[in-house]
Amino acid sequence: MSSTQAVTTAEPVRPPGLADSARELAEGRTTSVQQVSEALNRIEASRSTLNAFRHLRAEAALAEAAEADRRLGAGERLPLLGVPVAVKDDTDVLGMPTYFGCDGDLPVAAADSEAVRRLRAAGAVIVGKTNSCELGQWPFTEGRAFGATRNPWHTGHTPGGSSGGSAAAVAAGLVPAALGSDGAGSVRIPAAWTHLVGIKPQRGRISVHPQSDAFQGLTVNGPLARTVADAALLLDAVAGPHPDDPHRPPAVEASAAARRDPGRLRIAVAWRPPLTLTRSEPHPDVRRAVTEIAEALAGLGHDVEEARPRYGLIGLGFVPRATAGIAELAARHPDPALLDPRTRSALRTGTRLGGRVVRAARAREVRQHRRIGAFFRTSGTGAGYDMLLTPTTALPPPPIGRFDGLSAWRTDAAMAEACPYAWPWNVLGWPGINVPAGFTADGLPVGAQLLGPSRSEELLISVAAQLEADRRWYEHRPPAPSP
Repeated sequence: MSSTQAVTTAEPVRPPGLADSARELAEGRTTSVQQVSEALNRIEASRSTLNAFRHLRAEAALAEAAEADRRLGAGERLPLLGVPVAVKDDTDVLGMPTYFGCDGDLPVAAADSEAVRRLRAAGAVIVGKTNSCELGQWPFTEGRAFGATRNPWHTGHTPGGSSGGSAAAVAAGLVPAALGSDGAGSVRIPAAWTHLVGIKPQRGRISVHPQSDAFQGLTVNGPLARTVADAALLLDAVAGPHPDDPHRPPAVEASAAARRDPGRLRIAVAWRPPLTLTRSEPHPDVRRAVTEIAEALAGLGHDVEEARPRYGLIGLGFVPRATAGIAELAARHPDPALLDPRTRSALRTGTRLGGRVVRAARAREVRQHRRIGAFFRTSGTGAGYDMLLTPTTALPPPPIGRFDGLSAWRTDAAMAEACPYAWPWNVLGWPGINVPAGFTADGLPVGAQLLGPSRSEELLISVAAQLEADRRWYEHRPPAPSP
């Protein structure tokens, strides 16, 4: 089946989403053992085609599912009690190694991360850990340690990265939702390239503990799901700080926001990305798709106009922090010779740019908040905008192997050309959401991102849900994965 046919051909009955899975369990229409068993079977059947998972915890997950069924039968109710979900391979799960895309022998985690602890507290059953590229550096999910993770819409293309395994798993219906992480677009980019909703929340909204300030504050955890309501439900389940976290934004009610009318807003559309020293231009199909999103927003009653945010030299606040973050993680690997040569190059760069340079980069953030924050009206009045709409990526999903054999510099240049729009919001620490924008002429998914000022998740979620009701993107699914 071609990828174009995947958009138009009638699909077989697929597994329900996150909220529906939880509802079916609470109403006794299915069991957790059934849901978890079916998820594990789908994952195993797709290994040779999609390769979304690094590890499964089948025996433990089935035991936890049986316990969830006992609790459900006793009348206990939790938001995700008995529902199978997945987490990314940068996330600590008790008794499992956290490879983060790397090769070699790494020790097992001595405890769950805070995000996993909260997932368990909400009743979720974690079926496994999804593939990520090495240390989350690239917008593709390929590596010598695990091979290539492939896009369910067209297995000749990447699902994106670095949360590509989570995105592929959700898009293919292997699990109803999954957790990813986003340090330069690593939730939003794979969401765009697999036709999903991906939320990059405010820094600190979802704890990254046992790290205290992942990648020098760039990286946050975030949900991937097929609908806004599912992504919001997962966000509500995992949000909240660990006692040692340095960033502690006030709580939000994401699921309530998904049911709320956002009112009439002033929305800017920006086509020009920040300075990347490449000739980044949106692909014609990307531009067409994002234009259709802008027109849909206008049709919903919002004031939509083109504008140009003053990004300044925001890259000076990104590169030292990103490479220092890679260096910090790479230096802990027990056998650095097993790391990709590009990772070792980033390790050297990050070591050179550590210390005073990183501190200066982080100190710039206050001025960046002031300059780019002036673009928004945070009080509900004034001449600014309520949110910003941009392409999530400049290009559609590249073919598998597109980045093979490239030097570190050429890989970075190719990444900047394909994905110039997402990373500034990691520097700022502010929230953004990818929404499915449509498909290229070849049937490959592309996305648009809604970006807001500090702590604006509820507004972004409300608008995304309003768009979803109008666009009904969840009706389009990729071909069912075959063994």
